Amino acid sequence: MDVQDLPVLDSLELVVVVDNETDTLSSIDPEVDQAPEIASLLMRLPAAREHDGNRGVCVFDHLCVACHGLSVLVRGTLSGESRTALFDVGPYGDVWLDNVDRLGIDLAEIEWIFLSHWHADHSGGFPTAVGAIAEAREKAGLAPPLVDLHPNRPDQRGIQLPTGTFALLPPEPTIDELEQAGGQIVIHDHPHVVAGLFVGSGEIDRVTAYETGLAGHFTWRGDVGGPDPLIMDERFLAAHVRGRGVSVLSACSHAGVVNACLGAKALFLDTPIDVVLGGYHLAGGAMEPRIPDTVRDLVSLIDPKIVAPGHCTGWRAKAALVEAFSPGRYGPSVVGSRYSLIARSQPEVTVELV
Repeated sequence: MDVQDLPVLDSLELVVVVDNETDTLSSIDPEVDQAPEIASLLMRLPAAREHDGNRGVCVFDHLCVACHGLSVLVRGTLSGESRTALFDVGPYGDVWLDNVDRLGIDLAEIEWIFLSHWHADHSGGFPTAVGAIAEAREKAGLAPPLVDLHPNRPDQRGIQLPTGTFALLPPEPTIDELEQAGGQIVIHDHPHVVAGLFVGSGEIDRVTAYETGLAGHFTWRGDVGGPDPLIMDERFLAAHVRGRGVSVLSACSHAGVVNACLGAKALFLDTPIDVVLGGYHLAGGAMEPRIPDTVRDLVSLIDPKIVAPGHCTGWRAKAALVEAFSPGRYGPSVVGSRYSLIARSQPEVTVELV
């Protein structure tokens, strides 16, 4: 992919539609360009009462529902044009639809649906979400949504526990189901432009010595199953905002969040990393020994402006990331939160004549 062809945006908004946690009360460091769910509700919902000239807005019955999974709405603008993509949908179509309604998202605006990898906590809601988006776009006189998939689709996946038992994810939706729901399927295993403004990765290079995949992970195709720790169908989504850098959406980081960020740096040469949002998958006894190496390399090799861990990161890793990046650079991903990244002017270079 020619780096000269990669778009540089005027603004980028990331809206967390599904994540494992809800937290609209914690304070946000002023340096972190993140707004809690309650802030948008206070602006968007009508007043239910007034007191001493002040509006009273019912917000706590409109909060999004948290569940184990991830979905992020991605809006970008460039030269007055706005485009919208969806990064994953989470495990349950009904939860996704309910949260979309609570967030006031116009389904017709979503033109591209990008699947990070075939895991049902990211793909399970696809038939419902694709169907709802396709219907909304048809009513608006717009083309069907593009559904961006990696070609290496499994039938089912799971993790073998130390006891030998497999903790299974539900079976993956089929291509036929997604087409019947109204989606137009596009298949990609190499870097490509998404919705005109964003970049989807291909397979992520495994560079670091310690990011060796998901321990105990198995994949089945039909009745044939076997170990598959690397999950090579995983992809990230990235976007470059002028004067800020490249934001990376890494849904689970089975390739390793450092490897994902190194992949983004290889696509966007000489460009700093801005926000790293998603699951860093450092939870569980087999994964937690990687926490020190991951945090060290995020600090020294990647140096993001903001870390936004969520989903499968795990509380131990989050605690280590807080220690390394707070204050001012830690803004965790929780359902309903928004990251508004506005282009910055390049700093002027002052030359002092001697």
